[in-house]
Amino acid sequence: MSMQTMERSDGLWRIAILAGAAALIAASYFFWPQPEPPALAPTAAVGPSETTPAQTPAEPAIEHPIEAVKPPEAPPPVALDDSDGAIATALGHLLGDERLRKWFHGDAMVRRFVATVDNLSRPTVAMKVRSLQPVPGGFEVVRDGETITVSAGNAARYAPYVQALERVDAKQLAGVYLRFYPLFQRAYEELGYPKAYFNDRLVGSIDHLLAAPEPPALLRLTQPKVLYEFEDPQLEALSAGQKAMLRLGPDNAQRVKAKLRALRAEVTASAPKS
Repeated sequence: MSMQTMERSDGLWRIAILAGAAALIAASYFFWPQPEPPALAPTAAVGPSETTPAQTPAEPAIEHPIEAVKPPEAPPPVALDDSDGAIATALGHLLGDERLRKWFHGDAMVRRFVATVDNLSRPTVAMKVRSLQPVPGGFEVVRDGETITVSAGNAARYAPYVQALERVDAKQLAGVYLRFYPLFQRAYEELGYPKAYFNDRLVGSIDHLLAAPEPPALLRLTQPKVLYEFEDPQLEALSAGQKAMLRLGPDNAQRVKAKLRALRAEVTASAPKS
């Protein structure tokens, strides 16, 4: 996926961040690549990333049951179609109402988060499924003769998001996700996974981001036509989520990974795979 295309409508998260569930991948979310936008239909917004419903076992084993990290409680007091207000209120208490309105799309919050998480390991992420508004500013490069590198100034564009993510308590953020988990599970089933377990997908996506390579001090680019690409073919072949981690810059990426580890610990009883 080209760098310039991603930057046109740049968007952790973002976590993770998240519906982070918000935010959980909050991180990832925060810095999202945006390709051509399909319609945001529950079952057609994006396709399955690594498996299809036909490949899903009839009785899939659940690796990370929600019950392992929270006691049983009453179901959410809202239905999926009516959940935006409740989710926004819960996240607004953590992120701040002004920041929430400025940074996040306020519609289909659960479905956007689920679709984004499901596509972290894919080559691209559809623009209309992202949770975050575009990150302000344009993509900057440095040219030195024939050499093109990503400008260090790009990391500053993401700094407010990273700082806000660090200030959010991981347990409270995960608590929003756990409280409304049945809605996320329902949205995942609508997406085309009637037998799959969304928390497993979420944990797998976090692990995928944690496995992103350390970004080099200078990210070299090429411009074969109009759009930029990573010069290193191994980096260019990375998923949309891992490319997003690279584009954060070394310091931001480490800070985001630290929060992802903390969030992961709150939604699963097992440690990340090495």
